[in-house]
Amino acid sequence: MLDFGYFTLSDNRYANNSRSPEQFIQEIYQQALWAEQVGLNSAWIGEHHFNLLGVNASPHMLLAQVAGATKRIRLAPAVVLLPVHHPLQVAEDWATLDLLSGGRVDFAAGRGYDRMEYDPFGQPFEHRRNSSRKGWRSFGAPGPSPAGSRMPAAFFRFQDVDIRPKPLQRPLRPYVACFSRPSMELAARHDWNIIYAPFAAAMVYGSLAEAVATYRRLCEERHGRPARRAMCSYFVHIADHEAEDRSAREALIRYFHEALIAAFPGDPARAPPSYRYFVDICDILRKMRPESLTNRSVLIGPPGKIIDDLKQVEAAGIAEVILYFNYGLKPHQMVKEQMQRFMAEVAPAFEGRHQRLAAAQ
Repeated sequence: MLDFGYFTLSDNRYANNSRSPEQFIQEIYQQALWAEQVGLNSAWIGEHHFNLLGVNASPHMLLAQVAGATKRIRLAPAVVLLPVHHPLQVAEDWATLDLLSGGRVDFAAGRGYDRMEYDPFGQPFEHRRNSSRKGWRSFGAPGPSPAGSRMPAAFFRFQDVDIRPKPLQRPLRPYVACFSRPSMELAARHDWNIIYAPFAAAMVYGSLAEAVATYRRLCEERHGRPARRAMCSYFVHIADHEAEDRSAREALIRYFHEALIAAFPGDPARAPPSYRYFVDICDILRKMRPESLTNRSVLIGPPGKIIDDLKQVEAAGIAEVILYFNYGLKPHQMVKEQMQRFMAEVAPAFEGRHQRLAAAQ
């Protein structure tokens, strides 16, 4: 089985860009509503600050609005930048949304990668891992929270704190964004779900399939329990002709060069030791050309090719693919058309919740 979701990081950092952040937020909201209408399973909305890589700073606010206008689509941040928030506030916000949406939240958190998103909040980028661990442990606790601990530059100490309201889902098991082995080990140790970026999984583990297999081995052999749900994200564009294929690839290269590289810690002199692999990623992205893009990072081509690529993803053990339709300044109407085409021409080749939904209509 393979489910499909909508995914965006709200990328808007482009030269000579006439699309305002406010316009793009409105478009993302409309696209999330459209995702439910065309049969996608989930909407994953990224968090970014200060008009850097992306322009959506409050995924919980946007998704709360989506929740009130929809009935079934699952609601997920992609991901909460946990170290810049107080963990108790995060737990309260997302538990409330889960309760009011009827148990539709898929909570996901990560430690981020852009130092410029940390500094204005007064959070030291070098200590983001400790802050993430503490925040994750506090989320969705079934009873009063255990005592907190002191962390550099911030004090999160709390004891016998009863987080209310409780989420409807028990437990509300988090997803961990995984770009590295420490993130994978964290997910396995705490019995959490995991999300991969396929290009990063290929760099660190050799392939997406080996990344999933490594996670499963960690869960089963080291911790004595089955692995939880594994997901991944993909850039996607259905292209019927060579010119359209080329245009979609050029849009992705523009995204890499203008939006993404500036956000990644790619300077060897400044990248923290645990983020050194980002230096290699940035080097690869700078050299990337449209013709060198592969299905390790993007799904581009006619529906048949995308189906074949996704069959490999399914065989790797992935349960859901969240699809980045709106990268690279694509026009809003084009994004909606791509979403509709995907669900009409690609999704039916796979067993998943979309098929049960179609059968019920």
